[in-house]
Amino acid sequence: MPADPAPEVSDEIRKTTCYMCACRCGIDVHMQGGRVKHIEGNRDHPVNRGVLCAKGAAGIMQHRSPARLRAPLRRTGPRGSGEFREIGWDEALGIATNWLAPVREKHPERLAFFTGRDQSQSFTGWWAQQYGTPNHAAHGGFCSVSMAAAGIYTLGGAFWEFGAPDWERTKLLLLFGVAEDHDSNPIKIGLGKLKARGARVVSINPVRTGYSAIADQWIGIAPGTDGLLVLSLVHVLMTAGRIDLPYLLAFTNVAHLVDQDPRSPGFGGFLRDEEGRELVWDPERHRAVPWDAAGVRPALAGTFNVGPTHAKPVFQLMAEAYLDPALAPEAVGPACGVPAEEIRRLAALLARTAFEEEITLERPWTDFRGRRHERMVGRPVAFHAMRGISAHANGFQTCRAIHLLQMLLGTVETPGGFRFKPPYPKPLAVHPKPHHKVTPGKPLDGPHLGYPRGPEDLAVDAEGRPKRIDKAFSWEAPLAAHGMMHMVIANAVAADPYPIEVLFLYMANMAWNSAMNTAGTMEMLTATDASGEYLIPRIIVADAYASEMTAYADLVLPDTTYLERHDCLSLLDRPISEPDAAQDAIRWPVVAPDRDVRPFQSVLLDLGHRLGLPGMIEPDGTPSFADYADYIVRHQRRPGVGPLAGWRGEDGAAEGRGAPNPQQIDRYVANGGFWSGHVPEEAAFFKPWNAAYQDWAVATGLVDAPQPFLFQIYAEPLARFQAAALGKGAQQPPEHLRDTLARAMAPLPVWYPAPDETEADDYPLHAITQRPAAMYHSWGAQNAWLRQIHGENPLYVPGAVWEALGFEAGDWADVVSPHGRISVPVARMDALNPMTVWTWNAIGKRPGAWALDPRAPEATRGFLLNHLIPERRRDGTANSDPVTGQAAWYDLRVRLERVPARSRSEPRFPPQAVLVPR
Repeated sequence: MPADPAPEVSDEIRKTTCYMCACRCGIDVHMQGGRVKHIEGNRDHPVNRGVLCAKGAAGIMQHRSPARLRAPLRRTGPRGSGEFREIGWDEALGIATNWLAPVREKHPERLAFFTGRDQSQSFTGWWAQQYGTPNHAAHGGFCSVSMAAAGIYTLGGAFWEFGAPDWERTKLLLLFGVAEDHDSNPIKIGLGKLKARGARVVSINPVRTGYSAIADQWIGIAPGTDGLLVLSLVHVLMTAGRIDLPYLLAFTNVAHLVDQDPRSPGFGGFLRDEEGRELVWDPERHRAVPWDAAGVRPALAGTFNVGPTHAKPVFQLMAEAYLDPALAPEAVGPACGVPAEEIRRLAALLARTAFEEEITLERPWTDFRGRRHERMVGRPVAFHAMRGISAHANGFQTCRAIHLLQMLLGTVETPGGFRFKPPYPKPLAVHPKPHHKVTPGKPLDGPHLGYPRGPEDLAVDAEGRPKRIDKAFSWEAPLAAHGMMHMVIANAVAADPYPIEVLFLYMANMAWNSAMNTAGTMEMLTATDASGEYLIPRIIVADAYASEMTAYADLVLPDTTYLERHDCLSLLDRPISEPDAAQDAIRWPVVAPDRDVRPFQSVLLDLGHRLGLPGMIEPDGTPSFADYADYIVRHQRRPGVGPLAGWRGEDGAAEGRGAPNPQQIDRYVANGGFWSGHVPEEAAFFKPWNAAYQDWAVATGLVDAPQPFLFQIYAEPLARFQAAALGKGAQQPPEHLRDTLARAMAPLPVWYPAPDETEADDYPLHAITQRPAAMYHSWGAQNAWLRQIHGENPLYVPGAVWEALGFEAGDWADVVSPHGRISVPVARMDALNPMTVWTWNAIGKRPGAWALDPRAPEATRGFLLNHLIPERRRDGTANSDPVTGQAAWYDLRVRLERVPARSRSEPRFPPQAVLVPR
């Protein structure tokens, strides 16, 4: 019988949102006979315009994964053995309620509820707040919190999810530490536009893969020195006078007066008038005046006596800091691994593109001062950064340094530069502070996460001890805006600062690739006291798949796959916006589950009803919401503002603000799963200062009143912490942290080397990981299609090191750090920083996990660098950025030792019992 040259792919197409990475692309799910047949990109979707990567197309295999959990499970054997029995949902929810209810009535803080790469953090945070525990956060503390916090404290928004290059107009793009797994389709589309227009791309990354491989220039920097390179560029530009002073004066706090008298109670802070307005020096009136006084042309240099103290403008402090010869290219080049002449060429390229190729749009706009501008002038240099610069102990200040360079060039929120995505930009003032007041049987006093303005906002008790189990917002990590998930298990086992009774994890593989000190973490999860009781008494794990962590649960709550549930990608949380539009999206059940599983968000609402949590139970005892879809439609954070912004109002005619619409989800489904609210053309740029944008943001419900603000080159909240470290103020840090905080909390961006740099002689090589384009966290390595691309991972070794150690093809090496030793296969790579080794992240799997055959290459030749990374430093503090608590994954130092070839990577762990039938 002849083959059909054009077979029918499907009998129906259902449009929803992908979940195979964080792009949140639109997908067309082709159905045939009620089953998923094929997945392709939705050409009408604003995020990906039909483009879909290997991960997205392979979503069908994620949906059909043999590792999918089938029913709730109750542990029957020792923790970690994988011995469970299937139970029904009534029994599972009854057990969870019986564990959680008494904790809430006596010690709510003894529930630690942490979520991994879920995309409903606004909802899970609300649930935890209503429960009353301060111990909640998502995975950002070990992903990119340094980048997020640095953006908020400096610009009012951050790279990646909340900002993007002006792909249509930029002429020069600098990428810092950007791997290929996050936001990959929009970046690929954008790079294609740049290449088509002949724009130049410079990638600064120790490893030349992906985007770096197609860049016009690759700078193979030494890991952790990006901030030093950037400040050297600042030095060159300031020395040459190639900076945008009008932009700085109009849109930043560059002229604000900073108290410089060490005896002053306000040392390090801005001078203010009686109404609290920051002051600048008016050279014509010879006195300090409010920064927004009419007609003022403030001084930028000098020292001025103001009342009982003396002060300097921020720009004067910048000149003193950044004109230092220690930042000259010749001085920093060796540490960065970048020749001095290359640094100078890059600085010249930045200046030439910004100041000699400026862009002018004939679009009138009015600023927040009421001044009309006839056109929009931009400098076509754009920056983009990701985890590569964030996951170091100096990541926060490195991110701030990049923002400083952007501001000096006048490239933020101008045509051709870096643009914010709604709901950003937002000034620090509109963000909450962290809340931590615990009352047994009652909700927490406010949202867990936020942005401290000074020591008075820390989550510490009267003696300065941390009030959160992860020690976020303590003196160890004052600005830990995403929490410190990587420290929860270690701190709980040590009962430091107190013990917990229930560890509740959702989609968080803390027994494997999401943990530092992996072997030690697995031991902690099974550690017992003298009586044989587990030090973490109860562990609840919710997940869709049989991960390494699932085996350590006492109770397993099985989630659906992303094609079987409702999700909400909300403007309250992590929307899909682009710079020209506020956008949000949903997922919806394009197929029904064929297993006894339930969407986790609906399970949380059920638990909330059983526990009597406010907002989840009605006065008559009935549930407030039928399920998560009902919550999405009817829940309101404030009047008229709910999880979804589209088709609001009873008739669905309102956008942004409006009463709940019972048909809202149906409208999203009919529109392909997304909503777009376009930014008016006159509001598209200069958003923090553009009156039209501010009015649009209010009308759309992003803010309740206009919020214009200045960029913070000098971050006063940091100065308050630094002043405390220097002994000023009522709240003081522990003695052993003073020096660290005094250095790390600098209010102007600085660079300092990662801790343990002194071990360079014994451990001369940097070791980092990188996410492959075809994988995302640990999910992909169970996927039958994606495993064919990355089934195992060698350690890539630079040519000079390869030759010095006498490596040959097929060789193995021991990789040794101060913390441990692993044995792995090695491969040569010459497009690599010469003092760096690296591997793909999260390919290695524990035998038996994810329903893989124990002999699978992921379990035999695959490996993790995590085994070599301690969660604590030698002084007992977290292995994290001292400002934000960001896990310092990429500060790892190692040495290599050639060993005979082996059949399996080491360390080896006993196979886990397979939790799902084959």
